[in-house]
Amino acid sequence: MADTAKELPPHAQLVQMGNAYWVSRMIYVAAELGLADRLAGGPKTADELAGATKSHPRALYRLMRALAGLGVFTQDADGKFGLTELGHALRAEAPGHARATILALSSQWAWKVWEEFPYSVATGRTATEKVLGMGAFEYLAQNPELASNFSKAMVGIHGGEIPSLVAAYDFSPFATVVDVGGATGSLISGVCKTYPTVKGVLYDMSHVVKEAPPVLASHGVADRVRIEGGSFFERVPTGGDAYVLSHIIHDWSEEQCLTILGNVKKAMNPGGKLLIVEMVLPEGSEFHPGKMLDLVMLTIPGGEERTPNEYAALLAKAGFQMTRVVPTESAVSVVEAVTARPSGQ
Repeated sequence: MADTAKELPPHAQLVQMGNAYWVSRMIYVAAELGLADRLAGGPKTADELAGATKSHPRALYRLMRALAGLGVFTQDADGKFGLTELGHALRAEAPGHARATILALSSQWAWKVWEEFPYSVATGRTATEKVLGMGAFEYLAQNPELASNFSKAMVGIHGGEIPSLVAAYDFSPFATVVDVGGATGSLISGVCKTYPTVKGVLYDMSHVVKEAPPVLASHGVADRVRIEGGSFFERVPTGGDAYVLSHIIHDWSEEQCLTILGNVKKAMNPGGKLLIVEMVLPEGSEFHPGKMLDLVMLTIPGGEERTPNEYAALLAKAGFQMTRVVPTESAVSVVEAVTARPSGQ
């Protein structure tokens, strides 16, 4: 579809954009039914899969036929479906966590929330609270399976950023790096694996970090990363030389961001650095994926993406001084800041 978009007239391109949710729902149902895992052992017909997936045989065939047209499955002359490279990536244990990401971010709750996107645009408030009666992270905390998929989704979406992050920013001067809101530890694992002298602290809610030990062990850094559970709205671990907030600040309102940043400021060692990892928006009008993500932040958690100037202003309110923005080869940048000196010094 994307290959032909530039060949389409403007009205057809707009219609294609507007109908993109068709593909989203098709992929979601395929993920929910576990079709890729069921085909991992070899091609099968829709009739063979219908019983195991509790699906209508003809309807399932029509879904798989459409997905074959999109390159997810193959379809032979006998009506058997197999896996393409895309299809293999939809398996539960495939690298990149595509299935978990789709199940978390294209699921029924997210679908209902996005129905209320006009409400968010009209009011500036999250659609999540209108639909679910609570914040997104509160809802995740009450739904363990969804929370687990969400943690994997964050790895699926942001995991590819870690190699470019540790290559672009030099962590070697720091003895201890604290990953605040670090989920299951993918980022701090990447830092410690790349910089053998660094020790890490992984800090997130207890129900999140309980899944971290196997991740740390798989990277060979379990002996250098201490795990702590808690809320960054209440406190963060003390004694760090660098505090990383990766895809945290963009989730929250300005008032909540100032609370988080204030807790970091209290906890860090003298001369420590704050490192905010986000999709920093360009000041101009060019395309950037962060501008799309910004609307997700508006609709679901209630935060926002920011430009360098907007980060500088936010940090100043929290008592920090932005020192530089370090781009990476991925879509994210590192916003570096230090504690601001009192005026007159």
